[in-house]
Amino acid sequence: MSVDWDYFIFTEAACQGSYLENKKSLIDEWYKRYIISRRTGTDITKSYRLCPEFRSFWKKIKEYFIISDSAKVYVSDSHRLSYKIAADNEADTVYLFDAHSDLGYGGMSALNFEVNCANWLGKLLQDKIIKKAVIFYSPYTSENPEYFKAMNINFNIEYADINSLKRGIGISAVHICRSGAWVPPWFDDEFTEFVDMLGMPYEKTELAERKWDPENMSLADRINYLLA
Repeated sequence: MSVDWDYFIFTEAACQGSYLENKKSLIDEWYKRYIISRRTGTDITKSYRLCPEFRSFWKKIKEYFIISDSAKVYVSDSHRLSYKIAADNEADTVYLFDAHSDLGYGGMSALNFEVNCANWLGKLLQDKIIKKAVIFYSPYTSENPEYFKAMNINFNIEYADINSLKRGIGISAVHICRSGAWVPPWFDDEFTEFVDMLGMPYEKTELAERKWDPENMSLADRINYLLA
């Protein structure tokens, strides 16, 4: 099972985009966007809303899925780690909760690139590491299954509603992804709360702590962020 934190985030269309996953995009770019928005008389923090249902998510999940006590739980910033997790745990199916399908964008040619946060699920299917992908889209997604016709024809992909599932699906590994290039740092405390609510020990991988304190930026900080 792979869960992207952006599943719970409503993002205004003007703030949606494709970003590189690097240190600058994790924190510096957020400060830069904040500074620019304030100059134009707006507040970028108002363009993102966190769905309070994240607090009941694991309870709902456990109605349909059985997460074994021996299941490994991983927490990272990049979703590309799900490729390795699925391979290492010999998964045959991935259940994905996300605002994005991560099948690859731009048709089958997107799977010719190395594994990244945008194509890891498509790569798992193409490389025959898994047999099936079940995608649960966020209610806030701007995607449509029709965008992935080529993948839908070539692979075993299901777009599902959790309420239509049969109960008792076994889960051997869970990956929780923060997607910090897309999800703002002012929700990081809630992200930690979300991870802890699963109630299982977990392994962190490349999950940098982000400090969000725009009110105490120095002039030098502002200049550095604007040059990011």
